[in-house]
Amino acid sequence: MNVSREQLYQRQITLPEIGPGGQQKLLSAKIAIVGCGGLGSAVAVYLAASGVGHLHLIDYDLIDKSNLHRQVFYGIKDIGKPKTTILKDHILKISPFVQVTCSKLPVTKATISSELGDYPVIMDCTDSLKTKYLLNDYCVISDKVLIYGSLYKHDGYVGTFNTNSGGSPSSNLRDAFPSIPEKHIPNCAEIGTLNPIVGIIAMMQANEAIKIITGSGSPLSNQILIYNAMENSQFIMKLNKNFNKERVREIFEQESYFDERCEIQENQLLIKAKELKDRLDKEELHIVSVIEDPEAGLPFGVNQKIPVSSFDVSKLNLVKNRDLVIICHKGISSYKVTKLIKKELPYLNVYSLKNGIDAY
Repeated sequence: MNVSREQLYQRQITLPEIGPGGQQKLLSAKIAIVGCGGLGSAVAVYLAASGVGHLHLIDYDLIDKSNLHRQVFYGIKDIGKPKTTILKDHILKISPFVQVTCSKLPVTKATISSELGDYPVIMDCTDSLKTKYLLNDYCVISDKVLIYGSLYKHDGYVGTFNTNSGGSPSSNLRDAFPSIPEKHIPNCAEIGTLNPIVGIIAMMQANEAIKIITGSGSPLSNQILIYNAMENSQFIMKLNKNFNKERVREIFEQESYFDERCEIQENQLLIKAKELKDRLDKEELHIVSVIEDPEAGLPFGVNQKIPVSSFDVSKLNLVKNRDLVIICHKGISSYKVTKLIKKELPYLNVYSLKNGIDAY
């Protein structure tokens, strides 16, 4: 069945705040979505359905079974496939007029300009603090709008940064949180999340993008909206602009924004799931979980639980003639801890479970 643009977008064209002119602005828009997990997949689908002309999807990750409860545009048959590929296919089924491009490269300081240079509006749908600050700082020095979304347990955060407010750029992430926290902040893989708040925050981000593109409504400039799902409460954090372009540029030049998730892991520090299964019953391993939640369900017993945020090598109860295996959900925190242990105890046989227990 053939369908025209007018038929597809009729309901929102009817809105006086959008109209044919606003719909044309959406059609001409180019938006990059960084992260295609719970936030990004929903943001992408709703922006595509609203008629945004060009979406660029960025995510290096594959679909995992633990994703499906909140990343609802992926299915069981998609496990192990690239998120960007499956998301693009879904978008084109519902919005044939949208151009969708994809990238499976991590966004780093070295790649960010080539990945995002052509897009005036950037959607931050990541769960990496360092990547969030990288996106923020790049957008400030490149005069791009950044629509920020973040989750922590039952709280969600949304803000629209670096818009043109009264002739000068509005506030940015550093005006709310000046520096990257040194303390480990657990993500949803470590502390869990319910799926409704993921969808709620994604919808708020998509709504901000539509307002920015069409020039309608009041974007969340110079403020961050904080939503709590348990109480259905909302709080507005007002922001004062303290970090201008010059100050952010200085930080950008000095900061590495290095994220362990983008690191190439050394095979000699890894143990694969099959090998671990083969060795579990031989009592030759000392297994330590560094998952933040000590009550998290595990597929096998462990000898110690030391949250990564409070990990110290001195806390290990080492057993002679036993290899040490460190586990977490994704194999990222465990690899970080494994490197730390190997540096302090180079004689020790210590391994990180490759890809974590989520892929076990």
